[in-house]
Amino acid sequence: MIELLSSAIFVFFVVMDPVGVLPVFIGLTQGFTSAQRRYIAIKGCIVAGIVLGLFAYFGNWFLTALGISLSAFRIAGGALLFLIAVEMLFERRTARKSAVAGEAVSRTHEEAQDIAVFPLAIPLLAGPGALTSMLLLMGRAPGIGAQALVLLACAINMALVLILLISGEAIARKLGRTLINTISRVLGLMLAALAIQFIVDGILEVAGRV
Repeated sequence: MIELLSSAIFVFFVVMDPVGVLPVFIGLTQGFTSAQRRYIAIKGCIVAGIVLGLFAYFGNWFLTALGISLSAFRIAGGALLFLIAVEMLFERRTARKSAVAGEAVSRTHEEAQDIAVFPLAIPLLAGPGALTSMLLLMGRAPGIGAQALVLLACAINMALVLILLISGEAIARKLGRTLINTISRVLGLMLAALAIQFIVDGILEVAGRV
C-alpha cells in the first residue's frame, strides 16, 4: 500500500508538472489582484480534481463502450507518458503550455475571465497525461482501499499545486528559471522509465492472454 501511494504521488506530480505550470500561471494572471489569483488557483484545482475523479470511475466504462481493453490503453498510455517525458527533457512541454496560455489570453475579455477552467484546469492540470495516469493507476489498484490511496495521491498533488500557485510569484523568484528547468528534466527522465514500465506491463498482459 505504501509503495502504491508513493508511486501514485510521484506519477501525478510529474504529469501535472506544477513546476512547469507555475510560470504559465504567473503569465496568465498578470494584472490580477492577489485575491483574484487565489480564486483562479482554487477553482482550477477543484475543477481538475473533479474531472480526474470522474475519469477514475467512469473512464473504464467509457473504454469498454468503445471496445478498448485496459491492456491496450495501458500500452497507449505508457507511450503518451513517454512522449510527455521527452518533451520535459527537451523543454518542449513548457513551450507548448505557454502557447496554450497565449491562446486563451488572445481571446475576448469575457472568454479569458474563466481561465481557471481553461487552460488551467483543462488541459494544464487535468490533461491527457493526468487522465491516462489516473486510469492506469486505478487499474493497478486492487480493491477499494487501494483505489482510495490513488485518489488520496491525486488530492495530495492538487493541494501541492494549489500551494505552489497561490505563492507562485515568490517561489518563481527564489527558484529561478535555471533550477525550474533542471527539476523538470530530472522528473522527465524518471517519468520516461515509468512509462516504459507501463508499456511492458501492457504487453505482458496481452501476451498472457494469447
